Amino acid sequence: ELENQLTTKSKTLDELKQSLASNGSAEQTPEAQSLRIAELCEMKDSIVNQVAQLKGSMQSILEQWRAYDEIYAEVSLMTTRYLYCIDQCKPSGEEASLEALKKQVKTLQ
Repeated sequence: ELENQLTTKSKTLDELKQSLASNGSAEQTPEAQSLRIAELCEMKDSIVNQVAQLKGSMQSILEQWRAYDEIYAEVSLMTTRYLYCIDQCKPSGEEASLEALKKQVKTLQ
């Protein structure tokens, strides 16, 4: 969106340059107008550079968030699996006899 706005402002600035070059202005001297237009062009270029830097930073942050989301999903799945395994390993109300433990090992296998 910022890039689109900057493109529009650049076109407006170019139109202003052409208009002042052909018409001039009674309020300011041509030199003053040229200086003001040059200042505006410098400001626009500076903003374009800042937007480019911001865009790069935002892309980097977006990539980091994607990596975080993938890792979070993986950890969440592993945690769920571990909780299930822990739940399966609990003795089932029976006394921890050799037969109960053998049955539990067979179930886990």
